[in-house]
Amino acid sequence: MSNPLSEVYGKFRLHYYRDVFNRIQARELSLSAVEVYCTEIIRALNKPTINEFANFINISSPNATYKVNSLIQKGYVTKIQSESDKREYYLDVTEKFYKYWNISEKYLDIVEARLEESLTKEEFDTFNNIMKKISNELMPEVGLPNSEEQDRS
Repeated sequence: MSNPLSEVYGKFRLHYYRDVFNRIQARELSLSAVEVYCTEIIRALNKPTINEFANFINISSPNATYKVNSLIQKGYVTKIQSESDKREYYLDVTEKFYKYWNISEKYLDIVEARLEESLTKEEFDTFNNIMKKISNELMPEVGLPNSEEQDRS
């Protein structure tokens, strides 16, 4: 018997990978698969510094800088100067990225709508509470910043 969480996660990943590769082949996306992952990590980390990005994916700062500069040149990432420390810059994804990313996220919306239709309100609320518990309490290895840290200028 296989793990249901693993099966669901695997299906989401396969759908996503197929979407990424279709977009790359159709030249809708001027990024490599690795660059797609880098932009998504930058988005998920919510305005990290280059060092925070490098540390999260366990690469050197010069390697991270090289990747980030490529993403900036392609128009998917931008640097934002810190208002409190003018020497520090935060990374953020651009509208160009969101145009691509929002298309990819639509599958999650479809699955969520199907869930809402097939479950009772109580079951759907329970499912959402379980997912929040998994995200907030059972995945400490990911180490995403908490909501207070995410509200940077």
